[in-house]
Amino acid sequence: MFRIGEGYDVHRLTEGRDLILCGVKIPHSRGLLGHSDADVAVHALMDALLGALALDDIGTLFPDTDPAYAGADSMILLRRVMALPPFREWKIANCDITIEAQRPKIMPHRPAMRHNLAQALELPVDAVSVKATTTEKLGFVGREEGIAARAVVLLKKISR
Repeated sequence: MFRIGEGYDVHRLTEGRDLILCGVKIPHSRGLLGHSDADVAVHALMDALLGALALDDIGTLFPDTDPAYAGADSMILLRRVMALPPFREWKIANCDITIEAQRPKIMPHRPAMRHNLAQALELPVDAVSVKATTTEKLGFVGREEGIAARAVVLLKKISR
């Protein structure tokens, strides 16, 4: 048996914050605004994982009203999602993330991003895809007001 999940997240760019994507600190003049580290790509991935099993979303699990998650490392939250009991019966076959950003260029950071995610998900790197696109200067991404990310995962039931 298989399950597919899809996730989407958006965060505004702002001064005075680090830009963290897939656990990688990327040199840029602005970072993403959020209660946690605002790693938009990992947030989309967590929602895809949770959605595949029809579980709560990350806003319910890690509410931005809870001071415990202020500045939280999203890679640690990803590991917490993977530790939820329903994931004992499922294995990730693969995941695919698309980051929408006008700037900075994501491509030089892709190997480190894929490596980070593969380690956190206990997957081979070739089961983790990270891609990037611009929006040809259209919309909030094109105006460099924020960054968006989409993620898709395929889960396979573990035979016991």
